Amino acid sequence: MSLEIRFLGPWQVLAGDEPVRLAGQRRIGVLARLALDAGQTVHAERILADVWGQSSTATAGKQLHIVISKLRETLGPHTAEEIIQTMPGGYRLALQRDHIDAHLFTQLAKRARTARAQGSTAAADALFRSALQLWRGEPLAQLGASWARIEATRLEEEHLTVLEDHADLRLATGDHHALAADLAAHVRAHPLRERPAAQLMHALHRAGRPSEALAVYRRTRQIMISELGLEPGPELRRLHQAVLAKDPALDLTTPDQQVTVSERYIPAELPADTHAFTARATEINRVRTALGPADGPTYGPALTVIDGPGGVGKSALAVHVTHTMAARFTDGVIYLNLHGSTPGLDPLTTAQALRHLLSSLGLDGTAVPADPDEAAARYRSLTATCNLLVILDNARDARQVRPLIPAGAGCRVLITSRDPLSTLDNARHLHLGTLNATEAVALLSRLAGPDRVRAEPQAAERIAHLCGGFPLALRIVGARLAARPDWTLSDLEVRLADATRRLDVLEYADLAVRASISVSHHHLREEPAGRDAAHLLPLLGLIGLPTHTPAATAALTGWPHHRAEAALERLKDARLLEPAGPDRYQFHDLVGLYARERAHQDLSEEERTTAVRRALHHYLTTLWLASTMVNDDAVLRCPVELPDMTFEDLAEAERWVQDERDNLLVVAQQALDGPDPATAIGLAIGLHWPFCYQGWHTQLADIYTRAIEVADRIAAWEDKAQLRNFLGWVHRDQGRYDTAITQLETALTDWDRAGLPRRKAGALNNLGVINTIVGRLDEALGYLESALALNDDAERPGATATIRNNRVHVYYRQGRFDEAIAEARQLVELGPKAGPLADAGIAHGSLGDAYRHAGRLSEAVESYTTAVRLLRESGYRLKEAVSRWWFGTTLHDLGRYGEAREQWEDSVRLLRDARLLTPREATEILAQDVPETPQPIKNML
Repeated sequence: MSLEIRFLGPWQVLAGDEPVRLAGQRRIGVLARLALDAGQTVHAERILADVWGQSSTATAGKQLHIVISKLRETLGPHTAEEIIQTMPGGYRLALQRDHIDAHLFTQLAKRARTARAQGSTAAADALFRSALQLWRGEPLAQLGASWARIEATRLEEEHLTVLEDHADLRLATGDHHALAADLAAHVRAHPLRERPAAQLMHALHRAGRPSEALAVYRRTRQIMISELGLEPGPELRRLHQAVLAKDPALDLTTPDQQVTVSERYIPAELPADTHAFTARATEINRVRTALGPADGPTYGPALTVIDGPGGVGKSALAVHVTHTMAARFTDGVIYLNLHGSTPGLDPLTTAQALRHLLSSLGLDGTAVPADPDEAAARYRSLTATCNLLVILDNARDARQVRPLIPAGAGCRVLITSRDPLSTLDNARHLHLGTLNATEAVALLSRLAGPDRVRAEPQAAERIAHLCGGFPLALRIVGARLAARPDWTLSDLEVRLADATRRLDVLEYADLAVRASISVSHHHLREEPAGRDAAHLLPLLGLIGLPTHTPAATAALTGWPHHRAEAALERLKDARLLEPAGPDRYQFHDLVGLYARERAHQDLSEEERTTAVRRALHHYLTTLWLASTMVNDDAVLRCPVELPDMTFEDLAEAERWVQDERDNLLVVAQQALDGPDPATAIGLAIGLHWPFCYQGWHTQLADIYTRAIEVADRIAAWEDKAQLRNFLGWVHRDQGRYDTAITQLETALTDWDRAGLPRRKAGALNNLGVINTIVGRLDEALGYLESALALNDDAERPGATATIRNNRVHVYYRQGRFDEAIAEARQLVELGPKAGPLADAGIAHGSLGDAYRHAGRLSEAVESYTTAVRLLRESGYRLKEAVSRWWFGTTLHDLGRYGEAREQWEDSVRLLRDARLLTPREATEILAQDVPETPQPIKNML
């Protein structure tokens, strides 16, 4: 929020409307010293001399540094940049001068004098009044130091001069009756100032009170002789004689003399500011900067566009900022709601909008041209020399806005719209997003009352989350709570938690989230270029994807890629979708709920079923194509025919899996809830290898469990056996060995029931790995030998290599180092011929393990170096983490501590990225001089 400093009266520092408390005279003194020269460097010696004065000691410099630090600590949270900047030899207050009342006073007074000199009497009067209203009492009243009193005297003299300049203007405009009353108190307070005495005499004479005018002269003369020993000056004496002679030159009677302040109508149409406005400090500063400084001409784009989805607070931001800046626009502020997205109302036509604007500028009735082009030309003529702010709120599109842009270089236009209005020339754009969690709770506190939020902080956080940080939703929630003081926040949280009812709960009186979203959807239906987007919105609601891509959308709709992409872009422009990365889009949660509602209201059951099937098959086939790039297991078969398209290389397949990770988890769960068991099972099986390589497979336990239930219902024993093998693998890598063994032993039975006993090799291999890890080495060797006997080496050479590789780990654990090294060397020599690139990397890693356990550390380093490179190139992140860890251990044993630390850090990073370690666990592990082996590493060979 914007920061303001006020010292033309009692000292105030405000952040928005909230006071910021400063403790200590020196802190106030230093800030005041900097504020008087805001934007300029104030030398430290000057600050010390003024604020510390006679008490300046050898430690004063250090004390000044402490005071600056405390001021930064107090003021920093309320500004977007460092508020007090360290400069060569001193400090600089980085605050716009018009945020400090003394400087704003000077700027407004200067502009008032310029306006009067140019004949703009009404503007001058308004500016003088705005300047004088800034005074609330004695300046710098809390500071008694000599420098502060000198500055206070200077400021007070400026104040009196401006007041008297304004009095001259009021005399010229015939405002002598009201002026006489105002000046009487001023003359009594300052009896030695001849100028206001003369002004008061003038005003009284013109008001038909000459005797009182002469009495003012007599009192002034007596006081001057008594206190100064001097007669009044010649100007006051001449005025005295003129009053005595009833000189007609003192009267204001001729047209040439008389001027009226009502010569120009100055609009002031701002709606009331909201007391609950919260946060948006960065956005406030950007809008203030765009509207320009208070004094002199403004530079930069004349237009500022605030865009964002409905209910995000665009209008509230525009009104809030403008309330703090309205005084700088001498020709006023016009506010016009264009109703571009108002539920139940049509957008204003050009003619309607121009009629309002011209009326605001003083034209009405027949003076307003009926032809829109003529009206626009008249509007441009009237604004050509204006210093005017026009707020065009709730614009539909750029076509609606263009004729309403004023012509004057001193004009500013602030536009709010759901559309980005990117085709407007000379515009500065600000996209407004939702509130973060802290800001949302703060707004809820203001709306519902801080006591209720403090009483149930967790419920408040949950409500803010369910409202998605949308100010409109939070306003509705606040209104409901205000209307129902008997409700707790927990009561409302329960209602909001039901996704099927949330949009119903977020409707109260004339506020409704559903209606706000519906307007944008309705507008798309009306536009020829928006009809695809309007049709797409409910289709996207059919699948709860975290993000949407053109490829998946093309499958969902059955459209060509370019048509799907164009519809997604149009939804983004309408703020019904938000960007989520290159070629990726996402719903806000509340818009997603609306889309889901529309899917069931706008689409037939057949349309819904067909679209979902197309989308799921897109993910199924693309996932299997990626899976075959990672591990081409000739035994596994996709349940649907794969397209001819393939990824160009492994890296492209890996990137697709990484980008689509969250979507794949969602579609797998959705398929399990659907009517097509083959697709559900195919997605679950297809996830294994791509997720295993990334280290994500431990997140598939629930999907595997549910897929096993589906397979069981349709007696798909082969699929069930494969899924149990994968589930056992997951439990194994999570260290749940007993559960893993149960799943794997059941898988053996399922393979027999499927009539595929040779396929038991995978489960037997996994049983061998578990027994190796827990130290049952003889049993482990038995399982691995059985797996080798069942595996068809011609059909699955990669599986043979995997089983033999696991046997290496048994050998060196049994102390059979020569056999372990020999076995590993044979696997290394086989290289990629035995299977994917990852298998070669795993073989080199196992050889490194065998060398390390045999004490041949230099040879182990060589093997690990190759293993890490191959595993990185293959994309097998999990195995890369394992090899890097033991590589680091070997380097440490060789005394190469820095290199060891690098390998350990890389290993932990990979485990953290795979979500196998939390950030806190990763930090704790690396904080140790010789880190303990992470549990995920212990769970793997």
